[in-house]
Amino acid sequence: MNRPRILLADDHTMFGEGLKGLLQDDFDLLGTVENGAALVESAVRLEPDIVILDISMPVLNGFDAARELRKRGTSAKIIFLTMHADTGLMAEALRCGASGYVVKQSAGKDLISAIRQVFEGKTYFPNFETSDLNPHSLNLTPRQRDVLRLIAQGLTMREAAAELGISTRTAESHKYEMMEALGVETSADLIKYAIKLGLISI
Repeated sequence: MNRPRILLADDHTMFGEGLKGLLQDDFDLLGTVENGAALVESAVRLEPDIVILDISMPVLNGFDAARELRKRGTSAKIIFLTMHADTGLMAEALRCGASGYVVKQSAGKDLISAIRQVFEGKTYFPNFETSDLNPHSLNLTPRQRDVLRLIAQGLTMREAAAELGISTRTAESHKYEMMEALGVETSADLIKYAIKLGLISI
């Protein structure tokens, strides 16, 4: 069997070096990039078989990078490697076209299996134990994600509405629907969720 050609994307240098050591004996590593925009550029240029990426990355988060890869027509399979054992985020990964989802805490034993299965045309998604799940998982609509991202960037609701070409009332409606679903009361709590979702980086 041909060795899968892998492109890594992770903004934590030491973790990325550890991944290289884990994978280099079994797979052909094309390189490591540290942000989502560089990942898209490198994937289009290098044409890897599999892209392994984090959710929270600078410049372009993992979800948006995955969507951009699909827009560019790349045939690379996508595996998310993340610290979040969260069914909501895993569902979002699926919507972005991912073929695999691996939690970093178990990367040593799971990632190689995930790569091999995905390379064979299968998928790899874990069954999380109840204790691992975030009780505030939320499946956001694309418009809600846009509103949340702009709130996290510090825009007022009027400014966010203008940016999206919707009414202020509609933008506020999206905001309060998210707050109600999450059981939070402040914009600060929404911003914390945006960071967790990878819409913004810290």
